[in-house]
Amino acid sequence: MTTAGSDPQRPDETWRLFRGDGAERVVDFPPAPPWRRFSSEGTDGTTAPRPYLIGEEEAEVVNAALHLRRPLLVTGHPGTGKSSLAYAVAHELSLGRVLHWPVNSRSVLQEALYQYDAVGRLREVGLRRDTGEQEPGIGEFIRLGPLGNALAPRERPRVLLIDELDKGDVDLPNDLLTVFEEGEFTIPELARLADTHGPVPIRTDEPDEPMAVERGRIRCREFPVVVITSNGERDFPPAFLRRCVRLDLSEPDERRLREIVAAHLGPGALVEVEDLLDRFLSRRALGELATDQLLNAVFLRKNGVNLDADHLLEAVLHRLGGAV
Repeated sequence: MTTAGSDPQRPDETWRLFRGDGAERVVDFPPAPPWRRFSSEGTDGTTAPRPYLIGEEEAEVVNAALHLRRPLLVTGHPGTGKSSLAYAVAHELSLGRVLHWPVNSRSVLQEALYQYDAVGRLREVGLRRDTGEQEPGIGEFIRLGPLGNALAPRERPRVLLIDELDKGDVDLPNDLLTVFEEGEFTIPELARLADTHGPVPIRTDEPDEPMAVERGRIRCREFPVVVITSNGERDFPPAFLRRCVRLDLSEPDERRLREIVAAHLGPGALVEVEDLLDRFLSRRALGELATDQLLNAVFLRKNGVNLDADHLLEAVLHRLGGAV
């Protein structure tokens, strides 16, 4: 998209929201790419699903994990759709919002099971004593984490995404083994209450639906759909691997890439993007590239941006494993 007299090697000026000239202006933002829209929540609180394409063999592995009630350990290069798989399963099986636990080097099992605000409880007890009000129950200060919510007893399972487990502490996979095998856990702060104490309502991810817990024990009725992703930064213990169903997502070939582009941007997006596909495939052969980088390039091209100008293509299709 160029105007008369413009330089064909430079992007159309209409696409430049930011010009770097210091002049203040009010601009109308164009529509975002479909995968970067965040205001499409449905009545159940879930976001509108993005298209997700998976091969028949990979789908069979997912079904094996569902039937066996085992965690699905998904590996593959960045951008192969590991995390998106959890959302695709939740959407197709009408299992509601995905519970998400992003793992980092400081993650511990308890934070995923529940959080107890002891300081907040102590402060609130002191305030209510001063005003003569009834002291709050301990359950007001306990909130289930993503794994705890997944194990809460329900008629239908929830989907839990444990994202990038390989970034966690080396002992974290072993810490998960008992929970995965038993399908239950105990909240010690509630287990220590007197036997005469009745069920304690605690907070879940549904603000209006507290859950009554008897003697601190939470046990699932249906084992959750657990999707664990790993970028292969380290190996997991054999005992942990034995309890998972493993799925390795390979990089999509040219045919699958075309299907992904068409699914996200419409069949018309494939017109006049052969050079982008060729350059993406050649660059991916030399180093890591993610599929969403190709989608970004096609989206810009279809919106009139000349990707050959000003090193834009280099910025969009940069190697993920290279130096920043």
